[in-house]
Amino acid sequence: MRRAIAVAAVCCGVFASVGWSAEEAKKTDGVRTLYLIRHGDYDSDDESDPTVGKALIPLGVAQARLVGARLRGMPVTFTSLHSSTMTRARQTALVIGEEFPDLQLQSSALIGECTPPTRRKDVMEDETPEDLEACTRQLEEAFPVYFAPSPDADRHDIVVCHGNVIRYFVTRALGVDTEAWLGMSIANCSLTVISVSADGSMKVLSYSDSGHIPPNLTTRTAPGGPADLEVPGVRRIE
Repeated sequence: MRRAIAVAAVCCGVFASVGWSAEEAKKTDGVRTLYLIRHGDYDSDDESDPTVGKALIPLGVAQARLVGARLRGMPVTFTSLHSSTMTRARQTALVIGEEFPDLQLQSSALIGECTPPTRRKDVMEDETPEDLEACTRQLEEAFPVYFAPSPDADRHDIVVCHGNVIRYFVTRALGVDTEAWLGMSIANCSLTVISVSADGSMKVLSYSDSGHIPPNLTTRTAPGGPADLEVPGVRRIE
């Protein structure tokens, strides 16, 4: 029996000793699942530095509460809560954190918003080579930190960050050209879920899922202003 376990482990590319039990062998099957959330809608007209300003507007807070409720309803035990150090991401994470009082928020500038190289020439014209290089260096440093395998145990990590960052991470998880990231749109407080197997392989399980946010609480990008947050009146039946 012991020899069978050892042979099975070696065949899977995992070093094993003859003394391993079946229970110990199972520990190499851990999966890390990342729940990537773009921050809620924020005051884009605020000229303050984004680490101290550009706070969530009421719509963004409502969106954060909705995605927090959705996470709370999932049949998993979340193991960590992360955000970028930028105000809009940190505030979104704090709202979500109200659903998970046992999780301590961990913030990092590694997942702060930046613009990596893209195929879009109009976007590239507004960026300097130095900024593009710095962004790529930052995100390439962040990726192995957050997407590291967890072979010893399953993990479910909530990561609140930014649209550009999440889209770049998706291209990395898929193993495609990272300059394709701007070919995807992403909604505020949407949910992107990526799993990392024990062997480091990754799967994108969902992308920019905003089914938890009703149309009247969805950020509008078309002309017409922000979504109406007023409670509609009750029509009286004569």
